[in-house]
Amino acid sequence: MSGSSFEDKSVIVTGGGSGIGRASALRFAAEGARVLVADLDADTAEAAADEVRAAGGTAETVVGDLSRQEVVDRVAATAADRFGGIDVLVNNAGIMDDLSAAAEVSDAVWERLIRVNLTAPFLLTRAVLPHMLERGAGSIVFTASEASLRGSAAGAAYTAAKHGVVGLVKSTAVMYRDRGIRVNAVAPGGTATGISVNPSPGAHGPAVMGTYAANIGRVAEASELAAAIVFLASDAASNVNGVVLPVDNGWAAV
Repeated sequence: MSGSSFEDKSVIVTGGGSGIGRASALRFAAEGARVLVADLDADTAEAAADEVRAAGGTAETVVGDLSRQEVVDRVAATAADRFGGIDVLVNNAGIMDDLSAAAEVSDAVWERLIRVNLTAPFLLTRAVLPHMLERGAGSIVFTASEASLRGSAAGAAYTAAKHGVVGLVKSTAVMYRDRGIRVNAVAPGGTATGISVNPSPGAHGPAVMGTYAANIGRVAEASELAAAIVFLASDAASNVNGVVLPVDNGWAAV
C-alpha cells in the first residue's frame, strides 16, 4: 500500500456494507485509505469494516438512516474526529423503486425514493464540504445510474431522483472547482448487487421497460464499479470534474 495516492486519506463510503459500496470500501482500504463505512444495516457495515481490518486496514462504522440529518452529522463528525479530516466522500447508498410509471407511483414511494436517493447525498455533501474547503482539497463521487441518463432504465421515482443527482454533481463541481473540490459520478448499468426489484403484476411501467431489457448487455461485478469510483476519487483523475461516467458495457451508447 505504500506510495498509494490514498495512503492515510480519510474516505467515507455510504451504503458501504454491501454491493458497490462494500467493494469500494475494500478497494480504498487496499490503497491505504482509512475508511468509514456508513450503512443502514449494522451487521453488513460491521462485516465490511471487519474485512478491512482483517486485511490490515483502518475502518470505522456509522449505522443509521442517511436521510436523517442527525445521522449525516454523526457520519461527518466521526470521520473528521477519528481520521483527522475528510478527503473523499462516496455518495453510494440508495434504494430501487418498483419500476412504476408516473401514474402508478404512490406518494410514499415517491417521497422515500427522493429522500434516500437525492436528499441524503445532498445532506452528506453539504456536511463534508466545510471540512474539504478547510483543507483546500477533496473529492466527492456519487453513484448515479443508467436511469440518470435515460427514461427506460427504472421507474419514475428512481429516474427522477437519479437525474437530480446528476444536477447536484454538476452544480457542486462548478461551484467549488476553484476551491480544490472535484465532484463526479459513476452511472452503473446492470450490476450484480443485493438490490431487489419487485414490480407490481400487470403494472404499466415494467411492461414498457421490458421492451428495452435487451439493451442492458453484460451485468457488471460490483468490483468493476468500485474501480471506476476509486479512479474518479484519485489523483489520476485530477482534472476530471463534473463528469458522469457510464460503467455499463456500452448501454449508454445504444
